[in-house]
Amino acid sequence: MKLASNGLKLHVEERGGGDLTLVFLHYWGGSSRTWKYVTAGLVPRFHTVAIDHRGWGESDAPEDGYALADLAADAEGVIRALNLKRYVLIGHSMGGKVAQLMASRRPAGLAGLVLVAPSPPQPMTMPAEAREMMAGSYASRETVEAAIDHVLTAKPLLAEDREQVIRDSLRGAPPAKIAWPRATSLEDITAEVGAINVPTIVIAGELDRVDSPELLKAELLSRVPQAVMHVLPATGHLSMLESPDALVPLIGHFCGSLNEPARRE
Repeated sequence: MKLASNGLKLHVEERGGGDLTLVFLHYWGGSSRTWKYVTAGLVPRFHTVAIDHRGWGESDAPEDGYALADLAADAEGVIRALNLKRYVLIGHSMGGKVAQLMASRRPAGLAGLVLVAPSPPQPMTMPAEAREMMAGSYASRETVEAAIDHVLTAKPLLAEDREQVIRDSLRGAPPAKIAWPRATSLEDITAEVGAINVPTIVIAGELDRVDSPELLKAELLSRVPQAVMHVLPATGHLSMLESPDALVPLIGHFCGSLNEPARRE
């Protein structure tokens, strides 16, 4: 369905029901479809809402407005539109950095934070030449396939999932494709994340070549007071497609533990 948020129409996939809603934010190059196995595994217990960020999937694609604050405002608008009273933010990579900014504002109703291979709060460090190569990663089928094989995954994807990643990456609007490598990934929210005050789990892939467990320990766990980490063995950056059978129970257990106090009250 399409929802009006922050002056745009955003595509949202809504499934399941219940008092606790899990709000999913995808990575640079993905879409709400990236979470398909995770939401399918969680809907028997939870209400799930997966959002296409602006410029990706089926959401509107403006010419500008791709800063972290813009992406956060989009997601906050969806939460208001759906009148969510109690929810968990679940963000992957770029979506994980957006989720950190949102959580640092301590919004009403936020019960927990799940960061899956998140981009850490400090600016992404890489040489200018490498950054420009990154900006062209989704220019053609060949460049997307190279990114899948050499950067994004440690396990072979199912053929249908690989095709989905390729199509989602190519479908991205040009402003969205270049905004993250050239600008948004350089934003610094290290001063903000110390204000996060909800239970937080960081789920890293053991073989992640984008945001390694070591990087996340140094740059994220050291700054977020309640954060704990779980590492998925033999997994790269796209754990929701590489290792969904391991990811789903981790998220389910974490979110289930947040529901226990609510049931006792």
